[in-house]
This record gives sequence, structure tokens and C-alpha cells, in this order.
Amino acid sequence: MSDLGTINIIGAACICAAGATLDDCMDSMLAKRGAPVAPSLFKCELTEIYPVFEVPNEFINNSSPHLTRTANLLRATVDDAFTGSGISHKNLESLKVGVCIGTSVGASLSFLDFYRTWKQGRHPELDPIHRYLKSNPADIIVNQYALDGPSQTVVNACTSGTDAIGIGASWIRHGLCDIVIAGGTDELSEISYNGFASLKITSPEPCRPFDKDRSGLNLGEGAGVLLLASDNAVDKLSPRIRGKVLGYGTFGDAHHLTAPHPKARGLKMALKAAFKNTTLGYGDIDFINVHGTGTPTNDHVEGLALQEIFPTTPYSATKGFTGHTLGAAGAIEAAFTLACMERGELPPSKGFAEVDPGIGCRPIAERTQKSCRYALSQSLAFGGNNSVLILEGGEGI
Repeated sequence: MSDLGTINIIGAACICAAGATLDDCMDSMLAKRGAPVAPSLFKCELTEIYPVFEVPNEFINNSSPHLTRTANLLRATVDDAFTGSGISHKNLESLKVGVCIGTSVGASLSFLDFYRTWKQGRHPELDPIHRYLKSNPADIIVNQYALDGPSQTVVNACTSGTDAIGIGASWIRHGLCDIVIAGGTDELSEISYNGFASLKITSPEPCRPFDKDRSGLNLGEGAGVLLLASDNAVDKLSPRIRGKVLGYGTFGDAHHLTAPHPKARGLKMALKAAFKNTTLGYGDIDFINVHGTGTPTNDHVEGLALQEIFPTTPYSATKGFTGHTLGAAGAIEAAFTLACMERGELPPSKGFAEVDPGIGCRPIAERTQKSCRYALSQSLAFGGNNSVLILEGGEGI
């Protein structure tokens, strides 16, 4: 991203199994609360049950039966982000407002019951099809707020939420928008549940990111949103500045459909790209929210990069509280990273107990107080996608 302006963060929100708000999530993580349970949103026909992190229905305000769960999670999160920012809808009328939302499951045709009925020669109701067609995540927000700026739904596997924030930041840098609603959203799905089980990377127990005996990931669901604003929008609205997006980098491994490059080539290049147009060096980073899925390969590769580039920087893996929320993960974790800097506290990596000698480094294991000015949030994805955000803390940091 060329340096054509400041990307201010004036709002942040998330909904996931850890909490209905960002503050609730932080309280839960700092207290080490939460555990995955057997899925209840769909039937599980596998012989072994893999627990998941479901969002309680009461967390999703004003849910519409005409939209998918993915869309309803996003709508509730965007509403919360605006409420927390103190900005009303009328404040947006004189500004160019864009929407960039990442998803994975939300772009899938997840209506197996419809398909089963059709295969049996019967005629299923078309409600699931109509619901899907009305639930493009970016379009939902554009229509809800009557916006006229650019809009994009990003489908880039598990880096989607991070990429959406990075793209949204570029719109502000290049003068296309005054404000961008950027983030990610995904629901739990029978398709992704069975797919990850078939890859043998889901765990029958709570996940243990970076632990020597980790056995796989737990799936989760949720949505995360950052409200990004130009200096011009800040001058007009006078909001509290919660932080800034300083850098974004993305790079492909070109190595394997599902496994990361064994020497973290793509992640290292994404980091290099993120730092390129900043005045920061690797040593300036105070904290890292890592991807940390709890799978043997991901944590090994990510750990090697941490050892090489950030040997003394503290890092947390938060998926032990949320599960892997796929296209929403990067956005939820960017919101967590911002909240950690605001609070001056870092959450433990739930499930971690013993260092993997093949990695040689350990995540934060207990609630830790630390003043942080600069932090990273990084995401790795199928297809060899690697994406990184550099965030700066806001007022009072």
C-alpha cells in the first residue's frame, strides 16, 4: 500500500462463541473461559464427533429468517461496531462509504437437505435458494445502510477477513472512500465440518495450538468488523480513534492445495510486503496474534517463522476460545489484536501446555499485562494464502 493517507480505526466489533461483543470476548479469553461442544446446528453422521464453537442464537440481534446465518452474524456485528463508534446512519450521508467483507462458507451452496429431497425425486421448497441469493455479505450491508461506495465480497479461504481489511485500507489510502466497513463472517456448516474431518485435521478434543501433543483444529463461527476512516472522515465526525492500520501484506506459497510451504516462504514474503511501506522494523512489534489452528503442519510452519523473525516477541493463539472461524477468523482476530492493545493485556493460548521441540518457542500461556503500541495479526489459508496486518494502538496507548 503506497503512503497516501492514514487509515484510522474508529470502530471494532465481533461476535463469536467467546462472546456477543468484543469486550465480552476479551473478558472470556482473559479468564480462560469456554470450550467446544458437539454440533447442534446440523446432524452429525460421522462415527466420531468433532466438537465445535457455536454462537448462541441470543448473541445475534434482529436475525432475519430470509437471510443466511452468515449474513445475520455480519449484520449484528456491523450494528454493534456503529453503536460503539457513536456514529449514526445520518453521519454517513455526506461521505463515500465502502464495504469489503470476507467469507468462505458464506459463499457456499450449503443446503444439503434441499439437495437430498431433490435426489429422492421430490420437489423441495425454494426458500434455501432464495435465502442464499439474498445473502451476499457485502450487498447485505450496502442495502441495509443505503451506501453508494465500492463493495466487494472476498472469498480467499481462511485469509478472507484479513484480506478484506487490507483491501478496505487500500481504498482509503487511494482516496476511493472516506469510510470502509471491513471484516469477515462465516457460519458453521455441515459441508465444511465433513470436509475438514475428511482431511483428518479436526480434533475430537479441544484444540491445543502450538502444544507438543496438538491433534487438530475445532471449527467455529462468527463475524468481525473494523470501521476504517480517512483523516477527512475523522475531521468531520470527530470519533475516538481506536487505532490505525499501518500495513498489509499478502503472498501465495504456490506450494500445495492445503499445506503451507514447509519453510514458511509465503508467510515471510507477506510479512516483508506488510512492512515495506512503513517506518517499522520487525523488532518494533510488541505482540502477535498468530493463526495458530492447532494442526500439526500449520503450527510447525508458523512457529518456524516466529523463531526466525520474532524470536522474543510474545504471541497468542486465540482459536482455543473461538475455534477456526474460517473466512471470519482474520477479522475477528484483528479486532482481538486491537482490543489487546487498548487493554494492555494479552490472552493466554488456551490448550497449550508443553513446548513442541520441533518448533522451540511457546505462546503466551497465562493472562499477561503488556503495553503494546504495534501488533501483528496474521492468517494462513488453503491454497497457500498468507496475509498479515500491522496495527497501531489508538489514543492513550
